[in-house]
Amino acid sequence: MGCRPAAGAGLTQISDEKLFEAYRRGDAAALRTLIERYHDDLIRFLYRLVGDRAAAEDVFQETFLQLHLSADSFDATRRFRPWLFTIAANKGRDLLRKRGRRRTVELSAPVGGDPDGASFVDLMEIDVPSPDSGVDRDELSREVQEVLGAMPDSLREILLLAYFSRLSYMQIAEDLGIPLGTVKSRLHSAVAQFGRRWKAKQRQSERSAGRDASGEDT
Repeated sequence: MGCRPAAGAGLTQISDEKLFEAYRRGDAAALRTLIERYHDDLIRFLYRLVGDRAAAEDVFQETFLQLHLSADSFDATRRFRPWLFTIAANKGRDLLRKRGRRRTVELSAPVGGDPDGASFVDLMEIDVPSPDSGVDRDELSREVQEVLGAMPDSLREILLLAYFSRLSYMQIAEDLGIPLGTVKSRLHSAVAQFGRRWKAKQRQSERSAGRDASGEDT
């Protein structure tokens, strides 16, 4: 097992914002601590966004390069995490535009960062098989992607920003350059549209399964 770079015992207890301020003052170890602190969460988000682990790692590196280049523009009165995830989302979208790749999303993702809170599934009032139901999770994931792939880019983007980077309405409005009211209405439309499309797809699958079973019985 490889050795991880030492971040410094004192740095691990410092807030993100203070760490970044320390980095801007020339403390390189502070940035290393932030990279290690956010690696897993950010890679998970980027993997969902771009659908490829290697690409997610590349975008992760580009995100922190941009972080370095934009260090002087960071408003120290704002939270670091939303700023970081906004940069990552922008870099991911750039890659998707270049490659024509589709975004990915996980239906069981909790909303608002509370692991015991409502999930994406709960808000759309749709039924998704439990992990122990015997349903092929890869097949389920493919079905989710098909539904999302049929949605407009603007609605998929809103879902990603709201459910995975966990940005507030105001932060999404600032990121996308749209009014706050538009963010709220677009997210409502995105949730409703996904729910309708998902239910329609499940009804279609059930009808297909019924026809197959009928054919086997005859």
